Amino acid sequence: MSDELFRKAERLQELLVGRATGGAHEDDEYRALRRHLREDPRAREQLPDFVERCRTLQHFWSFIKNEFGTYKKRRQFLWREFSPLLDALEEGGSPSDPEVEAVLDTLDSNHVQRVWQKALERRKNDPEGAITASRTLIESVCKRILEELGVEYDEKDDLPNLYHHVAEELNLAPGQYSEPLFGQILGNCQSVVQGLGAIRNVEGDAHGSEKRYRAQPRHAELTVNLAGSMATFLVRTWKAREVRE
Repeated sequence: MSDELFRKAERLQELLVGRATGGAHEDDEYRALRRHLREDPRAREQLPDFVERCRTLQHFWSFIKNEFGTYKKRRQFLWREFSPLLDALEEGGSPSDPEVEAVLDTLDSNHVQRVWQKALERRKNDPEGAITASRTLIESVCKRILEELGVEYDEKDDLPNLYHHVAEELNLAPGQYSEPLFGQILGNCQSVVQGLGAIRNVEGDAHGSEKRYRAQPRHAELTVNLAGSMATFLVRTWKAREVRE
């Protein structure tokens, strides 16, 4: 899939360079390429902002001719703007993203998948939304596992409480291990979950309150990656328990 996306991104760059330097191209091809790239979370995250804004080649032409007066400057701009996208697709994107998606798919929950995709899509342009989605992902995964285990929980339970219930059921509580190293690692996992809840209150967008800090894309990337890793760990641990039983 990454090879195909890379070819589409490369073709979109070629098409826009051609149009920006006096060539003529079919608008349908531009629309199709733009749609394909926007549908993939990895590609959309790195898609140049002007492509998001320009729905047609006419929109693009109006933009590029007003911004840059020479063909040389237009080519340099387009090569520079497409570089992050092409680099990301050439490297295969973030290796954890498709793996997390595959593991979450085993939960058979459309809601969980939608929350994960929302977290991915918002990392670059809506960091606060990505942080909110990250916490919602862990909450949803915990609730789904508890439901599958037949364990009741209170809908008002916050994230640390939900994780505590799951950890007890899956033997992930630090005190359940005699090996100090595993206990330390699981204690750190608990701290990550607590941190995800806390950072959402400080930097997330859920409460609409005035914030002292504004989340940046790097904060969102870290939060989404942590949430994806924790969700994957919980699901795999639950699945391993099913196999043993």
